[in-house]
Amino acid sequence: MTLAQKARAAARVIVCNPFTGAMVGELPVAGAVDVHAAVTRAKRAAAGFRLSTPHMRRALLNRLADLVARDAEAMAQTICAEMGKTITEARNEIRRAQNTLRLSGDAATFLDGEVLSCAIVSGGVDRQAVVTHVPVGVVAAITPFNYPVNLLCHKLGPAIAAGNAVVAKPSPKAPLAADHLVRLTAEAGFPADLVQVVHGGADTALALARAPIDLLSFTGGPEAGLALKRASGLVRCLMELGGNDPLFVLPDADLDLAADTAIAHRYEIAGQSCAAVKKLYVHAAIADRFTEILLDRVARHGFGDPALPDTRMGPVIDAAAADMVLHRLAQAQAEGARLLAGGGRDGTLIAPTVISGVNPDMALLAQETFGPVLALRGFSDLDAVMAEVNASDFGLQAGVFTNDHAAIRKLSRGLQVGGLMVNEGPDFRAEHVPFGGVKSSGLGREGVRIALREMSEPHVVID
Repeated sequence: MTLAQKARAAARVIVCNPFTGAMVGELPVAGAVDVHAAVTRAKRAAAGFRLSTPHMRRALLNRLADLVARDAEAMAQTICAEMGKTITEARNEIRRAQNTLRLSGDAATFLDGEVLSCAIVSGGVDRQAVVTHVPVGVVAAITPFNYPVNLLCHKLGPAIAAGNAVVAKPSPKAPLAADHLVRLTAEAGFPADLVQVVHGGADTALALARAPIDLLSFTGGPEAGLALKRASGLVRCLMELGGNDPLFVLPDADLDLAADTAIAHRYEIAGQSCAAVKKLYVHAAIADRFTEILLDRVARHGFGDPALPDTRMGPVIDAAAADMVLHRLAQAQAEGARLLAGGGRDGTLIAPTVISGVNPDMALLAQETFGPVLALRGFSDLDAVMAEVNASDFGLQAGVFTNDHAAIRKLSRGLQVGGLMVNEGPDFRAEHVPFGGVKSSGLGREGVRIALREMSEPHVVID
């Protein structure tokens, strides 16, 4: 590569299809000066938009949702090509993104305040405090590759509904569909510079965190999140930083449904979801029967070219990601784990994998593994296995299959997680419901209703 070619490559985000290796597109990298200029423009736009009405904000978001619906197939094809999500999964993401935008618009009309009397104690002054919510200003939205459109909508939608401006920074691994979404905001009639996008890697993200933003919303890993938090100083941060999420299968569970759910949640987008089933805890009383059911279904789980409509699982995002998954599998087997299915690799394709005999000290189980691996761990004592889960640095979500109310009550009160899904996998999410975790899984919550308040400031007038 010549010096000129190297310089050009450094100045561009080159996007390649993880399945074919073909170049899909390229975008300019934003340097620190470019980022600061974008934030400066956003601040001017935010100053005018903060006076907009809830009706105006909802209308803008609904128009944007209409345009996403119009361009749904093109955006889904882009997602499929740039990050390897199956076309079925990509179409589903675009459907969810429309819901996220419309729900954000609806939530804008219910950003309610309250009136408090000051005369509630002896000697209190007979005045009233009117508490409302005002925009924070400029929201920096840094998003990952795995849900490039819907996760951006989970930041953009509530931010606009609250009256803010947005500067987005998508993952350089999958920025094209997100760029398309931002272009649609102009067509939808959003005020100039209210929503902007900057592209690049870690340097661009750090520049955005250091710019004069008012709130940083980030989805990614803990290490990157901590670096951004340090760079942003006293700016408020909302961060979803991943998980190492368990699914418990108890003796009375519907084993067929539990197996289908574990497969659907873990092998969706090749296991690259923050709340996917990373640890599958199966009670000893049903372990043999459940494993038989599970392996039968895994054997029939088709994987391959994500562009084909019948493909159920595509590749991981790149070769480095595949290397990491295979390394952890090999390490676990060297430490005594037993491969029950899969484990093979063809480029960035990893076969749907099931491994048993894992223990909490293995990296495969102790750390978040972004790949299509179901790690089985037997148990008989619910209290002991809860303690094991709580010892993790992560605490995003958990799932349990049972109709035993006492067990559900114990798990809901004892697990240190952001949410417990009953007769469902931990990856379940509804767009308007709070989503997030504790410990290293993040700060604050997403979900349009609660994010709307997270992206607002309480404002008090006493008269």
